[in-house]
Amino acid sequence: MFRTAGAEPAPTSSSTLVAAVVQAGAHLFDTPAGLAAAEQWIRDAAGRGAQLIVLPEAYLGGYPKGLDFGVTVGSRTPEGRELFRRYFESAVEVSGPEVRHLAGVTRELGVHAVVGAVERAGATLYCVALYFGPQGYLGKHRKLMPTAAERIIWGSGDGSTMPVLRAGRAAFTAAICWENYMPLFRTALYGKGVDVWCAPTVDDRESWQATMRHIALEGRCFVLSANQYLLRSALPADVHPVQGDDPDTVLIGGGSTIVSPLGEVLAGPLRDAEGILTVELDLGELARSRFDFDPVGHYARPDVFTLGVDETARGAHP
Repeated sequence: MFRTAGAEPAPTSSSTLVAAVVQAGAHLFDTPAGLAAAEQWIRDAAGRGAQLIVLPEAYLGGYPKGLDFGVTVGSRTPEGRELFRRYFESAVEVSGPEVRHLAGVTRELGVHAVVGAVERAGATLYCVALYFGPQGYLGKHRKLMPTAAERIIWGSGDGSTMPVLRAGRAAFTAAICWENYMPLFRTALYGKGVDVWCAPTVDDRESWQATMRHIALEGRCFVLSANQYLLRSALPADVHPVQGDDPDTVLIGGGSTIVSPLGEVLAGPLRDAEGILTVELDLGELARSRFDFDPVGHYARPDVFTLGVDETARGAHP
């Protein structure tokens, strides 16, 4: 009942996929520096043999942790509007040079990459996961539901950008930060046959680790969570996060991790530094883990539960 028509089946024989998660802080308001850093991280991961590489949420364009953009209920300030202008101009367009550049990098290296970014589409910004592969740019996922104050700066995605792609024998997709807490979204993606679940995030709480292990067990998939590690010193001097201006203040504390389909932590969580976690995934573990549980197959009850998903593109800038 839940399996999407046309979705390819999971691998039936053992093979491997080398996966990497990158933990690094974004370059807020400096997109050229962010692009150069993203390229270098992808090259470094590929140099370690990685075939699928995940970068954190909002890595291109930046996650403005601790900034309020001058917003109170019913009021905005001129200074906040100016800060948003800077943020808006730092975002990337899917048809723009940054995406073309990274597409060229993954073509050259022959790797797949999931890159968190802030997309500018018309007059709206979206938090997105951009998909790249040996063929270049493959597509995107727009975050369905920005969390709390994120709604001030980002619009909401729709059901049209929920692709599941393939890296060799493995099907992969992405859920961004607190989308991972949306049970119907998870079920919709499980129904498309996900083997590798990518979770770009900025959630550095210890409880995030339990969420990643739960999704691995629930979806019987590998989970790759890439988080930022961001210090106050990485932000421009003229912006002032609520956490304070001590340059050593940790704004985002990392916690990147890789988890097996049976909930075993294979790498991480990485704390207190930037870095790369790399693991050779045994894709045979997918069949072994699904022997006794498949959330959209033999452990589902389609006679009791049904899920409808509207994948219609909406708005002026799909």
